[in-house]
Amino acid sequence: MTNRKSKRPADAYEALFIALAHPARRRIVHTLFFKGGAMTAGEIAHIFDHAWPTTTRHLQVLEAGGIIRHERKGRARTYRLDKKRLALARDWLNIFFEKP
Repeated sequence: MTNRKSKRPADAYEALFIALAHPARRRIVHTLFFKGGAMTAGEIAHIFDHAWPTTTRHLQVLEAGGIIRHERKGRARTYRLDKKRLALARDWLNIFFEKP
């Protein structure tokens, strides 16, 4: 469910799964993981053929979902995976694979 005032998902699971719903965002997460968990915004943008604003929007959705966070150094932004947040998805999915 979405909070009408902020138009942001109301709970952590919803935000997480919304962020993972788009293939481009899953590709960003996958690439970040295999690049050691951190990349600059420019490095992330170079893996796509679409416009910079599209990449920025995907990064914002991933941040809203808590999957990535960024730090600024001057004009550069470095994005990092938050594996603890990704663990929410793993733990939720594990419910379906555990023996009752």
